[in-house]
Amino acid sequence: MMKGFLKATAACALALMVAAPALADGPAAGPGDADLMADATTTGDVLTYGMGPQAHRFSPLAQINTANVAKMVPAFAASLGGEKQRGQESQPIVYDGMIYVTGSYSRVFAFDARTGEKQWEYDARLPDGIMPCCDVVNRGAAIYGDKIIFGTLDAHVVALNRKTGKVIWNKTVADYQAGYSQTAAPLIVKGLVITGVSGGEFGAVGVVEARDVNTGELVWTRPVIEGHMGTLRGQPNGMTGKLNATWPGDLWKTGGGATWLGGTYDPETNLIFFGTGNPAPWNSHLRQGDNLYTASTLAINPDNGQIVWHYQTTPHDGWDFDGVNEFIPFDATINGKAMKLGAKADRNGYFFVLDRTNGKFISASKFVMQTTWANGFNAKTGRPNYIDDNRPGAPDMAGGSEAKGKTVFASPSFLGGKNWMPMAYSDQTGLFYIPSNDWGMDIWNTPIAYKKGAAYLGASFTIKPIAEDHIGALRAMDPKTGKIVWEYKNKAPLWGGVMTTAGGLVFTGTPEGYLKAFDAKTGQELWKFNTGSGVVGSPITWEQDGEQYVAVMSGWGGAVPLWGGEVAKTFKEISQGGALWVFKLPKS
Repeated sequence: MMKGFLKATAACALALMVAAPALADGPAAGPGDADLMADATTTGDVLTYGMGPQAHRFSPLAQINTANVAKMVPAFAASLGGEKQRGQESQPIVYDGMIYVTGSYSRVFAFDARTGEKQWEYDARLPDGIMPCCDVVNRGAAIYGDKIIFGTLDAHVVALNRKTGKVIWNKTVADYQAGYSQTAAPLIVKGLVITGVSGGEFGAVGVVEARDVNTGELVWTRPVIEGHMGTLRGQPNGMTGKLNATWPGDLWKTGGGATWLGGTYDPETNLIFFGTGNPAPWNSHLRQGDNLYTASTLAINPDNGQIVWHYQTTPHDGWDFDGVNEFIPFDATINGKAMKLGAKADRNGYFFVLDRTNGKFISASKFVMQTTWANGFNAKTGRPNYIDDNRPGAPDMAGGSEAKGKTVFASPSFLGGKNWMPMAYSDQTGLFYIPSNDWGMDIWNTPIAYKKGAAYLGASFTIKPIAEDHIGALRAMDPKTGKIVWEYKNKAPLWGGVMTTAGGLVFTGTPEGYLKAFDAKTGQELWKFNTGSGVVGSPITWEQDGEQYVAVMSGWGGAVPLWGGEVAKTFKEISQGGALWVFKLPKS
């Protein structure tokens, strides 16, 4: 399956750049650090991935609300064109009358925000042999000054002139032939472009890097696997963890932990938060120990790349539960005490609340139907209460490459209780809105050895539904109590991001093609529109010419059709596509 996908990816990797002749060339003023930090409260633009550095994905706009959202209609749709469709997981950026989106196969588009007319397109010149594990997606760009900045499937970070689409700088992050790639939207903090890497299924070692936004030059690096050395301005900056403390032998050298979803930033504590991916290989019997800092949240000082604290959600992960999900800072009063907190809905099926100043464990609450691998978390240690018989068994190495360990049924599946798709936090209701999935898997371990550029799993699996009426479920979670306030069930898996607004609304998309709006307090479905292809992008909203607009990318793809097995076959008739849809209320 993977080899065929990689060949198709390489065959479609052509290069194209189209620039609008009416636009001036050269640098231009644009948003700076202060603008990015204020993005959550300014309504005339969307400047950051997450609609603010803390990524609440909450808008103070209320012109579109529970009373009138049923009247919302399309303003325009802008096609990405061509045959490069696949999964469109991008979140748009809006600034100065323009909408910027990334597309599959490492493309960037600039559209007129009033008409949808394409102003320019940049198509990365991808080499043969790229190895993205989970479709040719890109989740978004960053904006700073005169630049639009994004990552590519051959592990580059590229800065484009936002008015022309011409390259300002282009930097190689890692070796794509070793399985590295880039799919996340960059985070910009204090003039630094902060990025992670994808590639954990190939043994690619996770790292967080910071580059000068104007030149692309490397400022610091922080590998996330114990034993690797960080750097600051080209000089050693301390080893991550302690060599062989939680990794046996040399396995730390290819230990995975990919930082493939990007990060959030909390200005109050001056910390950036990155999740880390699965340890490599998946076969946990080959790497005894907790395998730090995989399946973790790391708090990093953006000024020097030093790790301030960490919390591991799945020590010694044996199910590919990963831990890369976004960590969202928020404030709340619990038991009469005002606290600076952060929350994370993990692929392992638990919703975590931590003290964001020091990483102290506060609570872990199940947000999916079933967690067969653990029965809650210890309140004192913050470690999972493992269910011992639910780890896939060790293969008999004497049986050769075809040996197979004990098969277990595990839930959630490795695609997670929540995968990449970002949740939202409402500053109005105090609830988190989690795009979740209820499914399980048969999983078994096999022998494996590392080989550069080859899949490094040591496990096989079959994904299965666990409910008759749904797989996807949008759930509203109270972080103070860990209780689910309401849920909306969807037949197909949910694979798109969520947004909430002061108009009392929650927006998300479905693979069946709908963008939907729900009442944030009750979960009642208030509006839907079919975009013609599955929605796996993240919606945004902004104000323009006195009107509120809502936008989302449409285009079915991502990991589900590639890795979903029998579950994916159930939804194989979903149409491919690639378009930006924009909505507003009709003028009275």
